[in-house]
Amino acid sequence: MAYETIIVESSDDVCTITLNRPDAMNAINRQLLKELVKALEEADASDKVRCIILIGSEKAFAAGADIAEMADKSFVEMYTEQFFARESDKFAGIRKPIIAAVSGYALGGGCELAMMCDFVIAADNAKFGQPEINLGIMAGMGGTQRLTRLVGKSKSMDMHLTGRFMDAEEAERAGLASRVVPLKKLKEEAQSAAGKIAEKSLLASSAVKQAINRAEEVSLSEGMRFERTLFYALFSTNDQAEGMAAFREKREAQFRDK
Repeated sequence: MAYETIIVESSDDVCTITLNRPDAMNAINRQLLKELVKALEEADASDKVRCIILIGSEKAFAAGADIAEMADKSFVEMYTEQFFARESDKFAGIRKPIIAAVSGYALGGGCELAMMCDFVIAADNAKFGQPEINLGIMAGMGGTQRLTRLVGKSKSMDMHLTGRFMDAEEAERAGLASRVVPLKKLKEEAQSAAGKIAEKSLLASSAVKQAINRAEEVSLSEGMRFERTLFYALFSTNDQAEGMAAFREKREAQFRDK
């Protein structure tokens, strides 16, 4: 499929999706989100892809949602169109691991998009924020929910109510970013992490993703039961047998996702 707002490249089991609206600092509109979800679904269904990277430009991962697309809409239009809702739900359904490689501005919808991914690697120039309050609105793609789960109530309230930005160092300390790297090494670091993930059993990595995501939604006891179910289930796979045999034989495992 030909895309206009993203660039899709695949190499060595890793699919890299680059947001590509340079004139709008990668602002998220409905076309970009639809194309992104389509590319994610294709990567998720591909036997060749084992991990996905989502990246923007050096200046902006995504500087927010496209205000021009929303400014004149009414409540009824936003509600009946379920603006951004269907695409966000489809994004959440992707089973393969997704890494957000964030440089520059990740604001509003851009911050929310990064948080939809499984973890964030931030360049040292990254700036995160939920400044929707400055427009007389609030986050609408999970910002109040995901940011609170990641950084806690106090910091989330601070960012949403004041509109202030969080730099890369604070984002790492607070738990929004998993690590911070020099800007020039961002793509290399993301590809290295994706390569390590791609070496593992896709059955196991998908189970890990499901279990960790469930932790945000249920009690500890229910999450433990869910984890154990997946843990036991993996003992029915060839990959479990291969992984443990390789460990005992002191060799690299050759996983086949079976």
